[in-house]
Order: sequence, then structure tokens, then C-alpha cells
Amino acid sequence: MKILLLGKNGQVGWEAQRALAPLGELVALDRHGSDGLCGDLEQVDALADTVRRLAPDVIVNAAAYTAVDKAEQEAERARAINADAVAMLARQAHELGALLVHYSTDYVFDGSGAQPWREDDAPAPLSVYGATKLAGEQAIRHSHCEHLIFRTSWVYAARGGNFARTMLRLAAEREQLSVIDDQIGAPTGAELIADVSAHAIRSTLKDRSLCGTYHLAAAGHTSWHAYASFVIDRARRSGAALAVQKITPIPTTSYPTPATRPLNSRLDTQRLRSRFGLHLADWRDGVTRMLAEIG
Repeated sequence: MKILLLGKNGQVGWEAQRALAPLGELVALDRHGSDGLCGDLEQVDALADTVRRLAPDVIVNAAAYTAVDKAEQEAERARAINADAVAMLARQAHELGALLVHYSTDYVFDGSGAQPWREDDAPAPLSVYGATKLAGEQAIRHSHCEHLIFRTSWVYAARGGNFARTMLRLAAEREQLSVIDDQIGAPTGAELIADVSAHAIRSTLKDRSLCGTYHLAAAGHTSWHAYASFVIDRARRSGAALAVQKITPIPTTSYPTPATRPLNSRLDTQRLRSRFGLHLADWRDGVTRMLAEIG
């Protein structure tokens, strides 16, 4: 089996290289490509040629335009990457009979209420980013290719920058921090996403009735404020010398941004867990492990 992975150097893509390698021959590309292959979602024709040349059995698209605020000023570029390129990948997957694996987001919802979002709830994105990710989903379904769409939220990884690292840096520099407390979600590790993806791919190739859209997030939920408090408390227990004395909760309205964030990012993962026989650990477990990795 041949697997084409796009976005190999992103948070999910980096972990996916490890998780997918045992499944078959893995060709992993970033936007710069290699050996005459193109992995750049902004070069649609060259990327399409690469897909046809490789003729993979599985296409895993871990690449995306993820600059949520910048997307408000770069709507055309965000749509080209998150929707137009995805539509091309879906068409190619359909023609090749390949399985397309794609990652979406809680931002397709408006964040209202307090109940976890189910896969069949009506989407209503609040931002350009959310709208372009939804358009990518719709293009995949319209193509009739066999696919797995994983909606996830609050993604982090030990590699690269993340919320925990930022909080620890600020906690070492400042005596007081202000962190939003009315946005609720589940911090979800890229490692978990990659491992679940590999399991789901293997299962779906044996049973194509498993194709569809799934919510993938760690168990439980928290606010950014409680998340920051957890990270800082863990760091102190490990002996870190931190200056921060107070972490003040603030509402989203006190920290305006170009793009509107959903307040409720809870995702109902029952469909994923039941169809694939999975247990998703509490978000604290993954964050604790990530903190140990980053030292």
C-alpha cells in the first residue's frame, strides 16, 4: 500500500509520519516537495500531477491555512488552500479509488450553547478560516470519493510553538497573567490525532462503510484559563521557577481579535469511539506527557 502524506512538517503531519509508516510505503511531502514531487496546496496543477504520478492508495492531507486572524485579510489565499486544493485532492482520490483523509475543525460551528457538537449538527462558521474549512469538507463530500474527515480542536504538539509553551514563557516573565475563561474545548495532542488516524485508516480500508465525518478530540473539556492554570501548576510541581503569582480569568470580549472564536468548542466523539472501538484519554493525560517532553 502507498500513502501520500501532505503537510509533513506541521504538528499533525510530523506525528503522522511516525504513525503511518507501519501501514505501508509512505511518501511524505511539505510545500517544498522533493525529487520532482510537489506538496504545495497553492500549486494545484503541480500537486495534481504529483498525485497522479504516485497513484497512492491513501491520501492524508495534514496541510492547511491555519492563520485564523490573518485569514480575515487573506480570504482568497485561505480558500485556495483550504477549499480549492482540497476539492482537487478529492477529485483525484475519486478517480484513483484512493481513500482521502482530511482534517477539519470545530470552527465550522458557531460555538453557541454548551452541548458538545455532533457530526450532524448544522455548521455556521463565524470566521473566514471556519468558512474555508467547511467549504473543503463540502467539496470532499460532493466529489463522492471515499473519505475520512476528522474535525478536531485546540491542537497542540511538543514540537514547535503551542499554548502551553507560551504560558510557561510568560509565567517566567510576569507576575500576573490574564487568560480567557469563556471559551471551552479539549486540548488535543497531534500524537493522539495521528495514532487515531492510522487506526481508522487500517479499519476503513477493510470496511469502507466506516467512511465519513468524525469528531476527534481528547476526553473532557476545559477553558483556556483552566488549561493555563493546569500547565503552570504542573511546571511548579516539577521545580520550575516561575514569577507568576496570579492568573486572572477574562471574557473573550476583553481580548478582541480580527476573527471571532467559537465559545463552545466541545466535540461529541461518540461516533468515532463506537465505530472504531476507541478509548480517548482525558486531555490532562496528553498535556502532562507533552510537558514532560518539552522539559
